[in-house]
Amino acid sequence: MKVLVFGETGQVARALALAGPARGVAVQSLSRAQADLSDPAVCAAAIAATDAQAVINAAAWTAVDSAEDHAAAAHIVNAEAPGAMARACAAQGLPFVHISTDYVFDGAPGPAWRPENPTGPLGAYGRSKLAGERLVLDSGARAVVLRTAWVFDGMGKNFVTTMLRLSQTHDTLRVVADQIGGPTPADAIADACLTIAQALVEGRGQGGVHHFSGVPDVSWADFARAIFDVAGRGVTVTDITTADYPTPAARPANSRLDCTSLKTAFGIDRPDWRAGLARIIEETTP
Repeated sequence: MKVLVFGETGQVARALALAGPARGVAVQSLSRAQADLSDPAVCAAAIAATDAQAVINAAAWTAVDSAEDHAAAAHIVNAEAPGAMARACAAQGLPFVHISTDYVFDGAPGPAWRPENPTGPLGAYGRSKLAGERLVLDSGARAVVLRTAWVFDGMGKNFVTTMLRLSQTHDTLRVVADQIGGPTPADAIADACLTIAQALVEGRGQGGVHHFSGVPDVSWADFARAIFDVAGRGVTVTDITTADYPTPAARPANSRLDCTSLKTAFGIDRPDWRAGLARIIEETTP
């Protein structure tokens, strides 16, 4: 199988490039220079010209705070471009896997979010991602929208790399403890995307919206403690509230995702982020 991937330098895109060959999948990753998501027509043209059997969109405007000041640009990247991709996939008869986010929900306290729960994004980023989901689902493509949360690897700009960097100069850190979610290794997302794409190519599985995040669910503060423990860093974490750490964009307090439908449709289990964290730290720290 050959897969066309939008995104080249992002966390999941890098993981897809590594995971594909190990599974006998040829991965063609498109850089921003080859397919800039700010030009949806270019993205559609890339799909029209491909000889791949499936398409995965691992590119997005992920700068949550920046999206508040650049809502129109974020909407093009996160909504109009995926919509154009999905319509091109429908025209070519190609399966399409699109990565989305827990930010489509309002984060209200309660149980883990199920795919069918009402959405209610708190900011421009979440609104743009939700608009993208709707365009993908309305495109007529054989599509899966895969919502995930708290993505990390050992190279990108994410919570793990930030905590490891700060631990070099800080003995104590104040970390938000009233936001709860499931940290998700980027390589686990990549593996899930490839499994979904293969199933769709073979006419298996169920399209629509599914959730995928790591287990167990934790707070950012407890995640930080786990990072320092695994890395052997002597950093004390002090719990604070979201109100103590204001940001331009509101963050969901409840980012927990119910991943039952993904297990039912594709047989994919939630990954244990602790194992992924240990592996990443072993590979990337001296």
